[in-house]
This record gives sequence, structure tokens and C-alpha cells, in this order.
Amino acid sequence: MVDAAKKAGDNIAKGAENAVDFVKTKTGLGGPAEGTDAGLAGIKDHMDVIASCGKKVGVVDHLEGSAIKLTKKDSPDGQHHFVPVAWVERVDRHVHLTKNSKETEESWKPDAASCGCSH
Repeated sequence: MVDAAKKAGDNIAKGAENAVDFVKTKTGLGGPAEGTDAGLAGIKDHMDVIASCGKKVGVVDHLEGSAIKLTKKDSPDGQHHFVPVAWVERVDRHVHLTKNSKETEESWKPDAASCGCSH
């Protein structure tokens, strides 16, 4: 009986892992199907920027010094915001940040110089 319950639990856990991988693959929000990390050189204009919690926090306008300038069109307040490239965890089809959306939105800056990111 104990072995049967353990096996059932293992099957449920494996099914949950498969479901998570499927959702990540279909939404493009992580998972093994996204490919290898392209590094900072892989950051391109118009890429989605995804916080560590999975929420989209913006779209790359372009790189400015060591900061990612986000488009104002996709901003909650209609303004450009900047995030340091130091916050980038990995780059695949999206730019993935190490900070969650709340931390990102509380810490982004109005220009590259004010976040200490400009060259």
C-alpha cells in the first residue's frame, strides 16, 4: 500500500513537471525549450523583458551604455525606464531579469545616468 501511494505521488509530481515545462514552452517564459543563454550580446530591440516572477515588465527599446532602455509604449506610466544590464539573468527569446516585477518597477530609473549605468 505504501509503495503504491509513493508511486502514485511520483507519477503526480512527474506529471506536474511536464505540465510546467509545456506551459513554459508555449508561453516562452522559461524552461528548457528556449535554448542556450545568448548573453548580453543577445539583447535586441523589441525583445520582451521578463521579471524573475514571470511577469513581463517591458520591451527593449535599445541598449544605452550598460542599461536597457525600455519602450514607453509598453510602460505603465507612458515613460521610458532603464534597468541595468547587471540585472539580466539570461537572454534567450526574452531578456530575463534576476529581480521580480515589484523590485524592478521600484528600482528602475528615468535615464541611464541616474541608475549608474551609462558609460
